[in-house]
Amino acid sequence: MSALRFAFGASVALTIAAVAGCFSEHSSGPGVDLAACTAQLPSEAFGSTIVIIRDFAFAPEQVRVRPGTKVTWVNCGAPATDSHTSTADAGSWTSPLLAPGETFTQEFATAGAFAYHCVPHPDMRGTVTVE
Repeated sequence: MSALRFAFGASVALTIAAVAGCFSEHSSGPGVDLAACTAQLPSEAFGSTIVIIRDFAFAPEQVRVRPGTKVTWVNCGAPATDSHTSTADAGSWTSPLLAPGETFTQEFATAGAFAYHCVPHPDMRGTVTVE
């Protein structure tokens, strides 16, 4: 499954909704609707592979990246809905609780398969494969 990638340089004020049309050729399949997400991406997210959090799921559930790549999780849930985390099963990273509109970025330096979950909703699962 392909992943969404943002590679914009230094423009900090872009929102996912404003740039969604630029990524139609990078669609990750059903369930990844960037047009409805208005989270602002921090500068450290540019160049990241993007994972959307919405409806108690990570989309895409599995991403493949190269060593040195950043992955950014974006909570695109509706306002006043549940917060979520991105937490490595092996404990190598954990995000704070991400309210709707918030993001978390993690860089992956070494090869491997990194399973992760949401702490408050352990049935939410995903994998980052670095190769």
